[in-house]
Amino acid sequence: MSFWREIDWGRPWLAPYRGHGEAVCAALERGCSVAEALNGCAPVAVLWAGRLRFVAQHELPEGEAYEAFIHRTACVPTRDNLHDLFNGLVWLSFPRIKQRLNELQAAEIAKTGVQAWRGSLRDALTLFDENAALWRASDELREALRLRDWPSLFVRRREAWASASLILFGHALLEKLVHPRAAITAHVWAMPPGTTDDEFIDASLNEASLRAKPWLPMPVLGVPGWWAANEDAGFYDDASVFRPDRTFSPP
Repeated sequence: MSFWREIDWGRPWLAPYRGHGEAVCAALERGCSVAEALNGCAPVAVLWAGRLRFVAQHELPEGEAYEAFIHRTACVPTRDNLHDLFNGLVWLSFPRIKQRLNELQAAEIAKTGVQAWRGSLRDALTLFDENAALWRASDELREALRLRDWPSLFVRRREAWASASLILFGHALLEKLVHPRAAITAHVWAMPPGTTDDEFIDASLNEASLRAKPWLPMPVLGVPGWWAANEDAGFYDDASVFRPDRTFSPP
């Protein structure tokens, strides 16, 4: 089993995770499990009074919700696959955001129990966790995305991307991009430049904001500098990817 060898850490969208990612993959090469390899990169220990650990999936008790178990034990059940590897790397890189998502999930589970459906808040939290991207950009770029004005966003204002910052947060999104294709689309949370993670958590990671679904769709391989094919302006002419209306269903 060598699934981690599929990852190209030179991809620009993996830059926030490369340091931890290469260290974790080196540990996997030495025979560690994903949980063991993640535990070797200990910055997450600052959470939950230093108790946060990654554990094998079988430590999740039968019948207990995954999010509730994390909140109760400060342990993240982890399988040996790409999906959980990227989930762990996001924990290592953005622990405050991950903890806030878990707190909200656990609180909703405590309130409503585990049902056959998650409900609107837990659906929004799960979507964020799996497919979100955090984008700090100028008013002009953010307005172009809101309008789905792809030529303005990616072609006419291309130079403005030098001062923008797009971080892919969703671990399912990162997993999909191990094999890039143009249609892969993120749910983007757009904010002004300079917004800190704590400011974002306070303003956006709350029940009212999440239920409002304030995200915007962005095909991430359209980002300047992320994909060689988008150097040709004709790359953005594919209306099945760069949709002109507000209809959005990520692949």
